Amino acid sequence: MSENNTQLANTQENTPLVNDKKTLTPSEKFTQKVLTEFHNPGSEPLELTSFQKKLINNYFIKLDSVLKESEVKRLSKSEQYRDTLSFSWENVNLNKLSRDVVAYSMIGLDPLQKNHINPIPYKNSKTNKYDITFIEGFNGLELKAKKYGFDAPDDVLFELKYSTDKFKSFKKNINNKIESYDFEIVDDFNRGELQGGFYYMMYENKEKNKLVVLNREQIEKRIPEYASAEFWGGEKDEYQNGKKTGKKIKVEGWEEEMFMKTLKRHCWNSINIDSQKIDDYLMQIITNENDKVPNEVAEKIAQNANKEEIGFENISDVDYEEVSAEVVNEPVTEGPSF
Repeated sequence: MSENNTQLANTQENTPLVNDKKTLTPSEKFTQKVLTEFHNPGSEPLELTSFQKKLINNYFIKLDSVLKESEVKRLSKSEQYRDTLSFSWENVNLNKLSRDVVAYSMIGLDPLQKNHINPIPYKNSKTNKYDITFIEGFNGLELKAKKYGFDAPDDVLFELKYSTDKFKSFKKNINNKIESYDFEIVDDFNRGELQGGFYYMMYENKEKNKLVVLNREQIEKRIPEYASAEFWGGEKDEYQNGKKTGKKIKVEGWEEEMFMKTLKRHCWNSINIDSQKIDDYLMQIITNENDKVPNEVAEKIAQNANKEEIGFENISDVDYEEVSAEVVNEPVTEGPSF
């Protein structure tokens, strides 16, 4: 054997075998799965825009953050109360998730934008996997309403009404073709008690303008059954070292922000979907909304809400829907702001 062949044989003998199969990262698996859902068999591959690709990446970033933070909270529990299923990508139902990500991203909802959409993981006892449900924020509802809504307004004004403010509505009638109102803030720095709010939907054809007024009682009727006192105010259990003291503490909450949030959700939810604009992506979302979160998950939310102090530094970093759902698997939330 020649000297060169001998060196080659020695090199091959001492070189470890390389596995040709590349191990995909969670990000690559996620992107690959989502792209598969974008492509229908038998059709030409769908060319994604740079914006759509960015949105897919944003969904991975947000979900990866939620899973990691949820796992930290899972491990912080005593073994007696800790679920054995870890919050990891291997334990996520990627089939359903990828279909949902396609639908929401094609509509334009971005989980990294404030109040667009919030992912909530919950354990599916039948599959022993984590399903991801999505809660749309009011900015996401606005985007969807403007894209798919029937006769969506050109612009909307939102206002809160306090006891010292002067407000008078002018409803549309036989003598008044344009619905409108007068609103005056008498004292900017001492507006008194919060009484409710209103929104004014404006159109190019002003005769279509619409005023909607919600008083305090009407807004409070819309407080979720499992809403946290951290947001709406009220009393909650006092905890020390993770245990109840048996005492109640009063929480001021963020009433103004919650009233405004309720007005916005009420507004954008009130716009009917134009049946002629419904596509496959919106149909997927409508199906999700009809399915909702399983009953057992909703029950866990009601049973466990407000059990521990959440301790947010700023309400602008939190969304009450997400925190309410948080108690199912207790993911730490960034949440939308107001």
